[in-house]
Amino acid sequence: MKLNLLVIRTSNPELLKDQYEKLGFEFEYHKHGNGPFHYAAAQNGFVFEIYPLTKSMEKADNSLRLGFDVDNLRSKIVTLENSNWNILSKPTETEWGLTALIQDLDGRKVELKNATNK
Repeated sequence: MKLNLLVIRTSNPELLKDQYEKLGFEFEYHKHGNGPFHYAAAQNGFVFEIYPLTKSMEKADNSLRLGFDVDNLRSKIVTLENSNWNILSKPTETEWGLTALIQDLDGRKVELKNATNK
């Protein structure tokens, strides 16, 4: 089994899109049928979408924890330190490899793992 779609919701899709682009995603703005406009990024058979909150939602769900492999994790963290990402832990060697923990504007924790040995 392989994850091919992940949808998150936020009160400010534009700001969150800008934030996740710093991780390397390239988003397009579109909509399907009668659904709302949203941002979608597709790479390596995985689609990541950022939707606005539904009318019944008061705030984004920040209990979801995400994880992404990124190239050159140490330099990526340096770049993210000068952005609106909250760095919770700097790159550390773990049993799963070099990892770091960051937090998006809605409070979701995002684990970054080094995809390369650099």
